[in-house]
Amino acid sequence: METKEIFDKVVKIISEFVKEPERLENVSMDTLIIQDLKVNSARLVDIIIQSEDAFDIAIDDDDADQIKTIGDAVRVVERKLVAA
Repeated sequence: METKEIFDKVVKIISEFVKEPERLENVSMDTLIIQDLKVNSARLVDIIIQSEDAFDIAIDDDDADQIKTIGDAVRVVERKLVAA
């Protein structure tokens, strides 16, 4: 799976938890999920669970703790897909 495809899928998952859709207009790998998109930290857990389901991977707590930006999430997914 290509990085762009993973990025698009991650953004789609995150978008369900963004209360102000206009914040999604210029998302990039550097977009901070909590600060820039105003997703609360409890919803980050839901995003991780949905990502696990969508990509058929397991994200452990250490990896989850490293996810701050969309790029972080994409890199974790990429790493897990390669390892699978």
